[in-house]
Amino acid sequence: MAHPELTAPQALFAWLEHLAHERRLSPRTLEAYGHIGRLYLAFLERHRGAPLSLADLCTITAAELRAHLAERRSGDHPLNARSLSQTLSAIRTFHVFLDRRCDTPAPQLALVRGPRVKPCLPRPISADQAMGMLAEPGLDPDAEPWEALRDTAVLSLLYGCGLRISEALSLTRGHSPLPESLRITGKGGKTRIVPVLPAVRSAVDAALAAQPFPLEPTDALFRARRGGPLSARHVQATAQKLRGRLGLPASATPHALRHSFATHLLGAGADLRSIQELLGHASLSTTQKYTAVDAAHLLGVYASAHPRA
Repeated sequence: MAHPELTAPQALFAWLEHLAHERRLSPRTLEAYGHIGRLYLAFLERHRGAPLSLADLCTITAAELRAHLAERRSGDHPLNARSLSQTLSAIRTFHVFLDRRCDTPAPQLALVRGPRVKPCLPRPISADQAMGMLAEPGLDPDAEPWEALRDTAVLSLLYGCGLRISEALSLTRGHSPLPESLRITGKGGKTRIVPVLPAVRSAVDAALAAQPFPLEPTDALFRARRGGPLSARHVQATAQKLRGRLGLPASATPHALRHSFATHLLGAGADLRSIQELLGHASLSTTQKYTAVDAAHLLGVYASAHPRA
């Protein structure tokens, strides 16, 4: 049923509440969607010269949406094609919500096509480079021994289990000692079962035994220097420092360890469906990107090794 008395900002708030509580999107995704929505409504109010009601959102034209996207592409902080496509997708999702929940369709938006986005392949690192990143924290003379063990444990979870940074940092004291398999809740509240290698279990056990802070079962397992929960920014900064010491490319990020987990499994003969389950991808098409990476590696080996190459 429509609610014509609502303002457009109130409709935006209702959409974000829906994303948070019904679709259970991450806080970071909600922040991005909220930013996109606020810029979109602010543009429409400037363009029309008056505050927007819910009923006004029915009358949005394709020309207005194209004008907004053009502004985002050429403003003070211009968006690239991928970000522009994500912006259009978020706006369409907002209007789908308005259509279904508030009986407020905007049919002209179907006429707007997004920019062409060149597929971006994952950029894994080699097995030797990954193992070097896992070993290097223990060789840092400036780090406290317990901090080096902690960093090794976090990186081991990324490479050995294919976890995202947020998933590794969401582990609590109650998860340790780690079992043979972990139930991980990933993007969109999707859960999956991830096997835990003995080497990963040992790294986490060593980090827990060495860290100096008393922890309750619900406390975050990995702690910062002053005792608070470890942040994703610290993990990213650690990877930046490690790749500088090891002479690795800028693509050697924490997330590259997750990519490497998938690529190395594929190269060893694992099937795509299994890798999809281990990574927690909702669509097999997302996992299929790794086949292109592996094929590129094989072609590179062929070109460098074959006598007639």
